[in-house]
Amino acid sequence: MFEMKILLIEPSEVNRLIVYRIPFHEPDIKLYVHRFESCWPALMKDASGVVIVFNPDVPSHLKEVETWHSTFISSQGLQDTQCLLIAHHKPGSGAGTTRPTLAPQLNKLPLIHSILEEEPEDVRQEFHKYLGNVMRMLSENQEREEMSIIT
Repeated sequence: MFEMKILLIEPSEVNRLIVYRIPFHEPDIKLYVHRFESCWPALMKDASGVVIVFNPDVPSHLKEVETWHSTFISSQGLQDTQCLLIAHHKPGSGAGTTRPTLAPQLNKLPLIHSILEEEPEDVRQEFHKYLGNVMRMLSENQEREEMSIIT
């Protein structure tokens, strides 16, 4: 069983970065993102994946997603499959399932829409699918590393 370190980054109103180690279910660390910016490199070290939660109806969130992508994903060399964007909508917002207008580098990342009050099981299934993809990628990387040692 692999241990995964997943960073969950939330919008500026919440302003948190939460570090989860899987298979454990409780967060290891909760930090207010901008207040502890000097800690980001240590938090990013050995991250298996990054999940960015944002409200696509708030224009400032779209810009923040670009910053978070640059800081937490691009700089760490994470693959697209190690990342997940969650476009979280407020209940009753009449949110659609169209992809929000994002910067070109973000259009390759998997995106799910969430309205937890209305469809929590759909979000749970998509998140488990994401975790499965990350775990599969880690397993493949470990196999390649072991084979390179053997040969």
